[in-house]
Amino acid sequence: MNFKNLLLVFAFAFFLNACETQKKTMTNNLKLQSEIDTLSYSLGLSISSNFKNQGLDSIKSDFFKKAMDDVYGEEKTLMSKQEAEMWLNSYFKKMQEKSMKKQKESSKGIIEEGDKFLAENSKKEGVVSLPSGLQYKILKKGKGVSPGFTDKVKTHYHGTLLNGQVFDSSVDRGEPISFPVNGVIKGWTEALQLMKPGSKWKLFIPYDLAYGERGAGASIPPYATLVFEVELLEIEK
Repeated sequence: MNFKNLLLVFAFAFFLNACETQKKTMTNNLKLQSEIDTLSYSLGLSISSNFKNQGLDSIKSDFFKKAMDDVYGEEKTLMSKQEAEMWLNSYFKKMQEKSMKKQKESSKGIIEEGDKFLAENSKKEGVVSLPSGLQYKILKKGKGVSPGFTDKVKTHYHGTLLNGQVFDSSVDRGEPISFPVNGVIKGWTEALQLMKPGSKWKLFIPYDLAYGERGAGASIPPYATLVFEVELLEIEK
């Protein structure tokens, strides 16, 4: 679990503590009449939304409030704070694994498309396949020493999905980009350390060396195999 959310949970205690115990039928009559009213309701609204976005479709407010009352009333709790944190870590880890499994199942088509593409591509003339799964083809040879893991490089690149859709291109923008070799996706980091200044390679990057199960923004879907043309212009001092 993201413990930033746990901090929000503790902040929620102020919301619960500030509200008087009332019957459920009376809550509809509440109005925001003071600063503490607005603060309390804002915290409740924000944190409840956060819970729901984390995948918690429901929560028992009586147990939630009991925990708050026990802590603030210095009463014996039903479990220790350490036990609660361990349980929450385990619970949210299972939720994340379940979510990732569901997403992977829904992305089965794009995974199979990528695997098939890479299998066929590996047989093409000039394509080199590395043990990691990365494939490349040298379009132009360079000279000199390859950059190291922590070096900063200047490159021009053109990135597409397997269907040819462009998702990013410094070439189209007409402006090269500089970044540390270890500050990009794994496929790039591996390839750049094999390239020499002046060289231009075509990279075929499996999803686990690209943006993985999350994808990137609206342009790169989860589990997408990517194709880049990368030109290493120079290693910057």
